Amino acid sequence: MRLPQTNLVLGRRGGGIGRIVGWFIRIVIYDICITGISDLLGVSRMVALFIFLGILGVIAFVGYLLRNKYATGVEEDY
Repeated sequence: MRLPQTNLVLGRRGGGIGRIVGWFIRIVIYDICITGISDLLGVSRMVALFIFLGILGVIAFVGYLLRNKYATGVEEDY
């Protein structure tokens, strides 16, 4: 008996429950980071959110620069 194709795809990707659990774990980690920044610096949660997003932006920009410096020509293969 063959399984339907949709069950195979859901099984490989973690299914609906796995995605929900992963989403909640990410939200909790982000909330802990924002709360920590807010408590450490004594600012509101909104300001701490923007600081956190700024930190993520800097990390992404540095990663972009490093990728361009050390992996030139990788984009051409796509």
